[in-house]
Amino acid sequence: MSQASQPIGLFDSGIGGLSVAYAILRQLPSESILYFGDTARIPYGAKPADTIRQYSEDITRFLLAGGSKLIVVACNTASAAALNHLRHLWPDVPIVGMEPAVKPGALATRTGKVGVLATAGTFKSQRYASLMHRFAKDVELLENPCIGLVELIEAGKLNEPETEQLLRQAIGPMQSAGADTFVLGCTHYPFVQGLIEKIAGPGAAIINPAPAVARQVERLLRERGLLNEGTQPRHRFCISGKDEGGHFRKVAAALLGFEPELEENVLA
Repeated sequence: MSQASQPIGLFDSGIGGLSVAYAILRQLPSESILYFGDTARIPYGAKPADTIRQYSEDITRFLLAGGSKLIVVACNTASAAALNHLRHLWPDVPIVGMEPAVKPGALATRTGKVGVLATAGTFKSQRYASLMHRFAKDVELLENPCIGLVELIEAGKLNEPETEQLLRQAIGPMQSAGADTFVLGCTHYPFVQGLIEKIAGPGAAIINPAPAVARQVERLLRERGLLNEGTQPRHRFCISGKDEGGHFRKVAAALLGFEPELEENVLA
């Protein structure tokens, strides 16, 4: 296999990173994907940063052993805890991370108030603090960790009343405080973007960073001469747990347009 035809490796704590995989496949339909969802150890949000760094290191080794030519840390919490660590360990490997779209949110708001939906781990990170310092000096960020939302999405409850209630409890106070822009600071949250748009209303801006990540992946591959423009893409999807109830397959099929062959209990 030529280096160009090798896959793009992505990982997340569960299905959330599929929203990033979808954006990459739309941007780069000839590329192959090697995806790892750490479903046996989800959620990451409340875990210690050193634990998440170790998980991320182990998963990155797996993705590189699978031939990945570029790594996408398709998880905001893991990016906040481990991105610099991974880049230090593998300085010659292009590694792309996620971060809450604070800068686009600050540029989009008309009221000067931006709602940020992310995990507790992201909010507590130095990476998030740096974003606030650089880009949010002139706006107010209203934060909510949406506790329990990742678990609902992992269970396939994308349009259930309990999911809508949780989101209303998060978004309502932000709107009452004047927020007109909402940043999706967790890769799971685009799966309920329709609900968020319904709750926030037609005048609100909803910012999903996944398309920007896909453009960054394309730029890095092009710079290094690694774009796949010849061979047929082959995708591989792995999870560390069991796909109870087939939720991963169902959500992946609905989002990606095909049902992936899934390897379970990987790295268990």
